Amino acid sequence: MNCILMRKAIDTMTMLQHVLQHRRAGRWNAAHDLVQKEDSLLAAWLHGILHLQEGDLEDAENWYDRANRHFRSRGTLQEELALFEATLAQHPTP
Repeated sequence: MNCILMRKAIDTMTMLQHVLQHRRAGRWNAAHDLVQKEDSLLAAWLHGILHLQEGDLEDAENWYDRANRHFRSRGTLQEELALFEATLAQHPTP
C-alpha cells in the first residue's frame, strides 16, 4: 500500500473511533455529522448503525446497502455495535 492510501486508511479508522466516542457519549448528532463525511464501506455500515439506533429503519437499510451488508439479517443494535467494533479492532491505527 502506498503512503497516501495508508494515511487515508489511518485517517478513516481514527475518524470512525471518534464517531463511536460521540455515540457512546450520547452525542448522536455529532457522530452522524462526522460519519457522513467519510465514504468507506465501514463508515457506511456505522452510518447505518446510527440510523438503526435512531429508529430510522429506511435510512439504516439504505446505508447497510451502501456498506454491502444485509440489513434484514442484521443483529440487534448491541450485536451490530459489537461486531462493528470487533471489525474495527482488526484494523488498528498506529
